[in-house]
Amino acid sequence: MEPVDRSTIWPYREGEPGQFFYQRYAHPTGVEAEQALGELDGGRALLFSSGMGAVTSVILGLLEPGARIALADGAYYGVERLFRTELTRWGVDVVEFDQTGPPPEGVQLVWLETPSNPLLSFPDLAASVEAAHAQEARVVVDATAATPVLLRPLEHGADIVVHSATKYLGGHSDVLLGVAVCRSEDDHRRLLEFRGHTGVVAAPDPAWLLLRGLQTLTVRVERQSASALEVARRLQAHPAVERVRYPGLGDERAARYMRSGFGGLLSFDVAGGAEAARSVETSTHLIKNATSLGGVHSVLETRRRWEGDRVPEQLVRLSVGLEPVDELWADLEQALPGG
Repeated sequence: MEPVDRSTIWPYREGEPGQFFYQRYAHPTGVEAEQALGELDGGRALLFSSGMGAVTSVILGLLEPGARIALADGAYYGVERLFRTELTRWGVDVVEFDQTGPPPEGVQLVWLETPSNPLLSFPDLAASVEAAHAQEARVVVDATAATPVLLRPLEHGADIVVHSATKYLGGHSDVLLGVAVCRSEDDHRRLLEFRGHTGVVAAPDPAWLLLRGLQTLTVRVERQSASALEVARRLQAHPAVERVRYPGLGDERAARYMRSGFGGLLSFDVAGGAEAARSVETSTHLIKNATSLGGVHSVLETRRRWEGDRVPEQLVRLSVGLEPVDELWADLEQALPGG
């Protein structure tokens, strides 16, 4: 890791700009982070000012007005809201589909999540890629919840991988960043141009914090995955829990594609409906009642407040951190009905 370089300008050499000349286009700390991310995912990486900045850039930077997008049903609500509101003003047409099956025909882009947040569905990557490429459509995979530690979608034919680096890649709940990793040089070049034109570049300090987080990424994700699997199993056996969603509980598609674990994200439905779920989220002590995911500290929240009827009213999303698993379970057990 090089020291953070906060310069906004770099002098020309003999009257000509070099690799770095103005921070909006590129800067040394950002390029160092992009090189590390590209190695992790096996492509050409670009940093953006947020995860949603990366998502927006991929759509507006690579697609033509009036494009049709196949969006995984149950995908992150921020993506669904963006596609349904802002992008429809640009003539973008969105059709949702069950990502456990093939995407529909007549689309220019297929958007998958591995796994989806917060319903934890998992796509058949190979089948989706084959069906998309047969109609010359790009495949974009939001692999935020898996990270490159557990899954590298480019290895399975995806064209672009996006991450909210705010989550596991940064890992400490103190950085807001997005990443797009491209298979093709053409997509990378176009997104680089789009980022420079629109100004959604990441600043040096967040990029440096991301580099710091990447140093512990593997050990964090593997620990979080092991703890999440144990918590999911205990929740599944608890009488106050109606349903647990976690890829490690027998999802054959996830088992086929993920390696060394299934991630630190899970969700569960509390018996007793919305009131019981709200009681759980306000009764934990070690686990904080907060949004977002992927940090070293465990957080949980009911998702109905944000997503409406896209999710069950009794659904609680839990992001498992690095606390001892027995302490996490004790906190959950006392918060659940009957605890």
